[in-house]
Amino acid sequence: MTTLNERLSWRYATKAFDPSRQVPAEKLNAILEAVRLAPTSSGLQPFELLVVTTPEIRAKIRAVAWDQAQVTDCSHLLVFAAWDDITPERVNMMFDLTNEVRGFKNEGWEAYRQKLLGIVAERGTEANYQAAARQAYIGLGAALIAAAFEGVDATPMEGFDPEAVDEILGLKARHLRSVLLLPLGYRAAERDWLVNLQKVRRPAEQFISYVK
Repeated sequence: MTTLNERLSWRYATKAFDPSRQVPAEKLNAILEAVRLAPTSSGLQPFELLVVTTPEIRAKIRAVAWDQAQVTDCSHLLVFAAWDDITPERVNMMFDLTNEVRGFKNEGWEAYRQKLLGIVAERGTEANYQAAARQAYIGLGAALIAAAFEGVDATPMEGFDPEAVDEILGLKARHLRSVLLLPLGYRAAERDWLVNLQKVRRPAEQFISYVK
């Protein structure tokens, strides 16, 4: 049986996708669910995930994403969009949802709600957005691992104009800001210069330290 680390060794930031191959729904849904289940600070999930399949919209995004062909050639394009602010309404929404799902209120949890409301109010809009954006990277990590596990290629991208993507997708009206793009699909090995190159990572002894 193939191990998770073997799948992670197999994956790389795919440079050329085969546009004729589509990711099956069950694999796509497994990747999306991994993102939904990813941990986030205080359990707020302060970002949302958009799955873009419309060719015309993806062509517009490609034009503001350094003309990277993966945006249009992939099977599905994921856009990670963070909350533009961590507002009291959004904090309360998640805390209320927790109480509803668990079926009870916890005194300590409610005290933490009030503490968090004070923290985000003091921190301000831009710092709250930056905090939310960092949580989106946790979701990206979950997506990359899940994609590798499912044998699906993925290419994380920061190389795009976020304001332009926000405009294309109407994110401002949803109080969201784009943070990351993640094309999903299957590599076109014959056109991908990176496919046969050895993965390069620092040796464990140079990367991992044990503090005793």
